[in-house]
Amino acid sequence: MSESFDFENDDEAQEILGIRDIQLRMIRDGFGVQAVARGRRLDLDGDADRVEQARIAVEAMLTAHRKGGGKSPEEILDTALQKFRDGDSVASVEGDLFEDSTTAEGDAPQGMPQGLPRGSLQKIARTPGQARYLEALEKHDIVMSLGPAGTGKTYLAVKAAVEALKAGEVRKLILSRPAVEAGEKLGFLPGDFQQKVNPYLRPLYDALHEMLDYDQVRRYSDREIIEVVPLAYMRGRTLNNAFIILDEAQNTTTAQMKMFLTRMGARSRIVVTGDPTQLDLPKGQPSGLLHARRVLGSVKGISWVELEAADIVRNPLVTRIVKAYERHEGGTP
Repeated sequence: MSESFDFENDDEAQEILGIRDIQLRMIRDGFGVQAVARGRRLDLDGDADRVEQARIAVEAMLTAHRKGGGKSPEEILDTALQKFRDGDSVASVEGDLFEDSTTAEGDAPQGMPQGLPRGSLQKIARTPGQARYLEALEKHDIVMSLGPAGTGKTYLAVKAAVEALKAGEVRKLILSRPAVEAGEKLGFLPGDFQQKVNPYLRPLYDALHEMLDYDQVRRYSDREIIEVVPLAYMRGRTLNNAFIILDEAQNTTTAQMKMFLTRMGARSRIVVTGDPTQLDLPKGQPSGLLHARRVLGSVKGISWVELEAADIVRNPLVTRIVKAYERHEGGTP
């Protein structure tokens, strides 16, 4: 049995087939069919029952993409494959297309992303500074957060990103850090590329694992719904429908910061976090974060949030340590 699909344009083909054809491979391997993509055409061939189940799944993915809102094509495929593995009919996946997507008066029109309800993140704020930060995350497309360690800059940004992904407001989470050694020379690091950069990116994975279980993070990473990458690998990209976080931004150069902020595409949001007191750049190298504060401080649409020692939510001793350093660096005995 054979079935064919013609996509309306290249964007639709990528939405259904996935970046680097990852969803095409999932269709082929998950349903056990031949699945071949040529340009804007997808051909399915194989056992009649398996092809029929794959056809239903692809049609549901197309419907999700063309109507918008509700579940994404990736989520529809995940659900369909799970039903197929469980021996259930994939036909019921069509009823899951717009689960939790009903609207009330005053909400966004049906078929449009709902986004995060105003104030939905406020309940997790533990200090007034965090409340201001979370409000900025809900209202602005670009938020620049400065503050000492332990104030929740990264955790709250990742929390907002995960909630935006769950709400269907974005389709990708991209978390990035500059790969800068923290005041010590590590020398040659063994292993492949991923093993070399993982130590620099580990704090971002730690934050993700606070909100998603390990299987979810691995599954989303495999499908490139979540990317954790060194800052250098952001160059040349245009990121649409994405929630993008740059952590440890005090260690960016001015050129890197400009490069990162200009990656922003349609329907995307950016959060930049950094602690200006913990610079690991070579002596004399200006910080891209502090430079951006001077250059972009008055640009409309960018929110600057400065957290303080009073916003630290780690062990109370951390607050005293930060304040002691502030007094020392300020010349107070």
